[in-house]
Amino acid sequence: MEISREQHEKYEYARRRIKQKKRLYYHFVVFLIGSLFLILSDKIFNYSPFTNWYIWATTLWFFLFIMHFIKVYITDRFMNKEWEREQINRLMALQDKRLEQLKQKIESESNTSL
Repeated sequence: MEISREQHEKYEYARRRIKQKKRLYYHFVVFLIGSLFLILSDKIFNYSPFTNWYIWATTLWFFLFIMHFIKVYITDRFMNKEWEREQINRLMALQDKRLEQLKQKIESESNTSL
C-alpha cells in the first residue's frame, strides 16, 4: 500500500512534533534533576563560588527551558507546513499581480508612443 505525498507530509509533521515534545519533556526532567543537584551542591557540600549562585544558575536554566517551551508549543505549532504554503501562495499571488501591472504599464506606454 502506497501513501500519498500529503499523507506522508502529515506523518512526517506528526513524527517531528512528537520528537520535539519528547525532547522538551526530557529537558524538563534534566532541569529538575540539575536544579536539585545545584541546590544540594550548595547546601550540603558547601560549594559556594559566590552567594546564592545556584539561584542564578537555576533561573538562567529555567529561562532557557521557557524559550524551548515557547518554540515547541507556540512558534512551531503555528508556523508549520500549512502556514508556509499559505505564505508562499500569498507571495506568489503578489508577484503575479505586480508582473501583470508591469505588463499593462509597458503595453500602455507602447500604445501611447505609437
